[in-house]
Amino acid sequence: MTNPFTEANTLRTRLADPDAEVRRVAVLDLPYGDEDDYIELLTAALADEAATVRAEAAHALEGVEEEEVVAALVPMLKDTDNAVREAVAKTLAELKESRWGSLLLGMASDAEPGVQAAALRALRALKVEAAYAPALNASASADASVRREAVGVLAYLRKPAALPTLTLIATQDAEADVRKVAVGALGFAEPANVEEVIPALEAALKDSAWLVREEAAHTLGKLKLGRAADKLAEAMNDDYWQVRVASARALGKMRAVAALDVLIDALTHTVSNLRKEAAIALGELGDTRALPALEVAANDADPDVRKLSRIALGRLLAVQGA
Repeated sequence: MTNPFTEANTLRTRLADPDAEVRRVAVLDLPYGDEDDYIELLTAALADEAATVRAEAAHALEGVEEEEVVAALVPMLKDTDNAVREAVAKTLAELKESRWGSLLLGMASDAEPGVQAAALRALRALKVEAAYAPALNASASADASVRREAVGVLAYLRKPAALPTLTLIATQDAEADVRKVAVGALGFAEPANVEEVIPALEAALKDSAWLVREEAAHTLGKLKLGRAADKLAEAMNDDYWQVRVASARALGKMRAVAALDVLIDALTHTVSNLRKEAAIALGELGDTRALPALEVAANDADPDVRKLSRIALGRLLAVQGA
């Protein structure tokens, strides 16, 4: 049986080896857990002269929320090596306790965009109220990565006051990936504020980037905004099947009977993913006029389409027999 004391001492020796690769592998060999000895060794490895060792140590500390560990990681958002900064940002983004927010808030306004974006990414899931102001300011940054992370913080905080900013970004930001994140953020709107976001989401269904249009359809379905059904029905003619799939899913969730015909048409589309989604949606609509089309789809060449069409048929037959 391995002696834990001997093993720890062996790892200490390897972590002091002149060869950086030996030290990096030693970090990998440290057992995962909260044993004080190993946390101490990993924390010390964060200060290693080799960037590869520092990055490996930062990765290894993911999930460890000890005071000395978090305090050592936060300043490393300014590390000279990009791989280390990325590793630190990823580990900090996994923090669960909001008390760490105070250590990150200063970095959320850092002059270096990479540092600022990483700090905002870490703050997002912590839902720290004090992060609202720096995130709102950062949403106007000249750097797209900072704007994207700022939107994430605003989404998680769910403050109605942020909706005008989010709707503006969703429709006007120069970068498609930032618009997409902002469109998704609008899905966090509370019921009392849903009306405020509908125009922006409908506009996003016409965005020049298909990823934004797809996200808009997904968000409308999440919010179950029935009044947007006509716009989603139009999106069923989008050039990209991914947008059609998201639109079909949304129409099913909101049980938009007015979209019956376009969903029936989608049962014969060349893309099987769309046929599957159309079958599911028709089952959710509960309109028995779809029975003939679903009976045909129940013999589709794709086994998943056949299965889902038969499930939908069962639902509609139950409605018919009720």
